[in-house]
Amino acid sequence: MSKRSDIIEPPAEFGKKIGLIYTEVLGWIDLGHALGHDIQTLLAQFQQGERSKAKYYLVTYAQNMSVRPLSTGRYIRWNIKRGRTPDEIHSIMLAMLMRTAYLFESWQAQPWFSWYTDSGFSGEDLVSDLLGFYHIIYPADYMRLIKPVSKNAALRRWDFYGAVGSYKNKSFKPILFPDPLSKGIAHRPHQAELPHFMRIVTPFNCFDSGVVRVIDNASIHVGVGG
Repeated sequence: MSKRSDIIEPPAEFGKKIGLIYTEVLGWIDLGHALGHDIQTLLAQFQQGERSKAKYYLVTYAQNMSVRPLSTGRYIRWNIKRGRTPDEIHSIMLAMLMRTAYLFESWQAQPWFSWYTDSGFSGEDLVSDLLGFYHIIYPADYMRLIKPVSKNAALRRWDFYGAVGSYKNKSFKPILFPDPLSKGIAHRPHQAELPHFMRIVTPFNCFDSGVVRVIDNASIHVGVGG
């Protein structure tokens, strides 16, 4: 659940700070989501599986949240036929991310969580997840590419349009919030297209090919702590 107090001055590069920033290209970005630690973990599973001698290897991808004292989330498990190229692996990984992220946001939006958080499909969540994917798979100077604005300019948007969590976004495309100080334009949020550098990978969808065998496609995790 992003708060006004989470807004920070943009760091020079990813990993230097955690917080909420506004960017001209992708709108609001949660830098925690965009780190891509979950993608690193998923990629390591594929790499280990490809080094094995098994015909198929199991990979698991999960997204979790804490509502103390409980932790909960959604996860999927797929069996992957060994012998995938890097491009195929990236395509399967993106499909796993998109599937799980949508399940997770739907889970957060349920009434038993929505009293506590407005995070279910919050405007910045899915696009931040996607940025984290590309940050790991195709390293680049994303801070330069997404064009972050100053903390003051970000606060100005928050105060004018309201909390980003009040804008629900069920797609991976960004919602942009024009600068309230800009003249001659409509001051209303609008959905934009993803930049070319975030459309490189196409999510896998050939589930009848034998490459992917779905084991769990919508599982729920509930635990204590986390």
